[in-house]
Parts: sequence; structure tokens; C-alpha cells
Amino acid sequence: MPTPPVSLALTALNIPHRVFVHLGVVDSLEQAASERGQQPEQVVRTLLFRLEEGRYLLVLAAGPAQISWAALRAHLGVSRLTTADREEVVKVTGYPIGAVAPFGLPTPIPVLVDASVTAQTEVSIGSGVRGSAVILATGDLLAALGDAPVVWLRDEKRVE
Repeated sequence: MPTPPVSLALTALNIPHRVFVHLGVVDSLEQAASERGQQPEQVVRTLLFRLEEGRYLLVLAAGPAQISWAALRAHLGVSRLTTADREEVVKVTGYPIGAVAPFGLPTPIPVLVDASVTAQTEVSIGSGVRGSAVILATGDLLAALGDAPVVWLRDEKRVE
């Protein structure tokens, strides 16, 4: 397998990481985590939201829990947003659903990080290629993202 695009982008940023290749088809977040030797909360999903025509936002969220649309709209100061459909995700990011990451994109897209991502010391993200992932330290992920805001976007109450 050639080096996935997200790995190439992280290497260019001097971010330590490793590529994990699944041996078969991955049908669930839980399966992906188990095969990677991780808990589901360590699998970071990259979600593409459409704010308005031609304007997008990536949200990184850890594990299976859902983002609060109300919290996201309030943070952004917008009354309307939608998730991008499958074709739009590929068109905007260059990656298929299940392999999206905020690195190696054709054009930069603003990123928000749900604070739940920071609860883990190691996470995995999409590699840009279905069937593989990039595993890295959470601190390295945040360093690679630069000034991406870390905000609480979950429905459930935060436990301090």
C-alpha cells in the first residue's frame, strides 16, 4: 500500500505517527478501535459541516458520542448548518467518508476540536484511504492543527 496522504502531510509537518492498515473491511467504529488496540473514544471522527454555499468546517469528535448541533451553532453564531453528503465530502476533502482527516486537504478548511478528543493520550484519525488509519499522540495531533479551537460540543454534561 502506498503511503496514505494524511501520513505524507503529517511527515511534512514533522509530526510523529504510525499508519495502521486493517486486514479486512471495517464495519463499525468499535471494530476499528478493537483492531487498532484502542477504545472507541480514541477513534477521532472528522465531520464535514456546510455553513453556507462554498463555506465548510471540519469538527473532530472522539468516539461514538454525537456533537450537539445547538452547541455547534451557538459557538459559530449561526442559525443553520448541515452535514455534507457523501459526494460533497469527497469533492471538498478529496477523501471518502471513513477516511477523512484535517490534513492533506486540497484547500484549507477551518477545524474545531471537540474537547473530548483531549481526554485521550493517543488517538487515531483517518488516513485519507479507507481501511487504514493514522495513530498519533493527542498532543501531536493538536500541535499539527496549530490554532484550531478546542471547544465543548457534546450534549452530555462535562465531568470535571
